[in-house]
Amino acid sequence: MRDSERDILATAVQPRNALKAHAEALFVLTVTEGPERGQSFRLDASAPTRTLVGTSPACEIRLTDNEVSRRHCALERVGGALKVIDLTSTNGTFVDRVKIVEAELQGGEFLRVGSTMFQVETESLGESTVSVPPGSAFGRVVGASREMRRLYPLTTRLAQTTVPVVIEGETGTGKEALAESIHETGPRAAGPFVVFDCTAVPPSLVEAELFGHEQGAFAGALHERKGVFEQAHGGTLLIDEVGDLDPALQPRLLRAIERSEIRRVGGDKWIRVDVRVLAATRRDLDREVQAGRFRDDLFHRLAVARIELPALRNRIGDVSVLATHFWQEMGGDPRAIPRELMQKWEDYGWPGNVRELRNTIARRLALGELADLEPSAPIERGAQADAIDRFVDPALPFPQARDRILDEFEQRYVARLLAMHDGDVARAAAASGIGRRYFQKLKARSKK
Repeated sequence: MRDSERDILATAVQPRNALKAHAEALFVLTVTEGPERGQSFRLDASAPTRTLVGTSPACEIRLTDNEVSRRHCALERVGGALKVIDLTSTNGTFVDRVKIVEAELQGGEFLRVGSTMFQVETESLGESTVSVPPGSAFGRVVGASREMRRLYPLTTRLAQTTVPVVIEGETGTGKEALAESIHETGPRAAGPFVVFDCTAVPPSLVEAELFGHEQGAFAGALHERKGVFEQAHGGTLLIDEVGDLDPALQPRLLRAIERSEIRRVGGDKWIRVDVRVLAATRRDLDREVQAGRFRDDLFHRLAVARIELPALRNRIGDVSVLATHFWQEMGGDPRAIPRELMQKWEDYGWPGNVRELRNTIARRLALGELADLEPSAPIERGAQADAIDRFVDPALPFPQARDRILDEFEQRYVARLLAMHDGDVARAAAASGIGRRYFQKLKARSKK
């Protein structure tokens, strides 16, 4: 890592552009028992991701206590509380002598890991300056909530480096969109952005997809083929769902990242590659490492920096921001969103996160009020029946009828957006606000 990149990472957790905010609490963890007795660790609202406690070099609070696991527990800021999550540690995590799996601390508690005891205290920051800058977007990622604004200084700084980054979050939170935004706002923007999804390739072909293969390397290998590392040369490679990568292939991936060289399946020479690696996962990699399903050294090499995207249900105020953005992006007038509909969306839990919200809005724009009807609800036809009536076949079950209309919407949307941008997929995807890979999938489906 270059010195300039170390400087950027060192300042990433303490953004300088700050604004006034509501009263906040600074959590201070002071070691009262154990090898690190007397040391204090401060956790304020500027920390955008979880803080790991353990003996591993990957932990922000690193202890030398032999009774502490490599990744013992994690600390997260949740509103005005500090959440403690035990990471299936060997000796357990205790709050005031009670063994916990998860607990929320308000200050005044004692936290014990191994033989190390922390006293948890808070310091009120009142109406003082808190490091949460203004802003409502970073590239393709949209959100004005406090939870998202805390991330933007870190993502902006990381975009200017070439260090590996692990992006964590539930399905549909926008991990690929964030990865593409980091690529597009960084020094490698002119290079390729390649996505490899570990869950989309049969296990027997993963190695060949990653590193390529020579002609005749296996049955069906009629020609030599470059893998995604070679395809991403000079640009960025996103390894999606890296937590699902076969443990047998993890050492080869580690070597490729550390040495910047790969060897094709069936080949005998090493090929140099210049690739920035980003990794995304819906899994809790700390638990995966603890369980032995993911290599500690690979995690440590990938997680030079970590970003955890919050679930939409935890992004206060962002449902309306995203709904308005998507509605307008898809050609609708955001002023036409019924107030009761917006309230319904804001009250919903969104288990599918931003992706589910986007699909819901696409369905609403395609079907109108029909999108809100239950399968058994009657459909009234009147003088104001619109153009989608010709696609509604009452002989079909509701899910099939709905999918038929959504398919038509996707085809027309993709065709018109490509026409607006002279067939340029990259520009059309950027205008659509979705990841280039997903846009290409829509384009491919529209040709069938």
